[in-house]
Amino acid sequence: MNGIDPYAYMQQVAIKMDEITSRDEIETVLDELEYLFEVIPPEMQDNAEKLISLLRKKLADAA
Repeated sequence: MNGIDPYAYMQQVAIKMDEITSRDEIETVLDELEYLFEVIPPEMQDNAEKLISLLRKKLADAA
């Protein structure tokens, strides 16, 4: 994810949240967001946490 704009990526995930339905896709996006969470500035972490929570719920529901 080198060279990725974290804000733009999180915005893209938020826009496509309803389209992310398969377990594999949810896990991939979740992994990417969890990685981003570690490297983004603290002021962006709240938004990342919200997306991560939504994806974890989707993953639990997909099981």
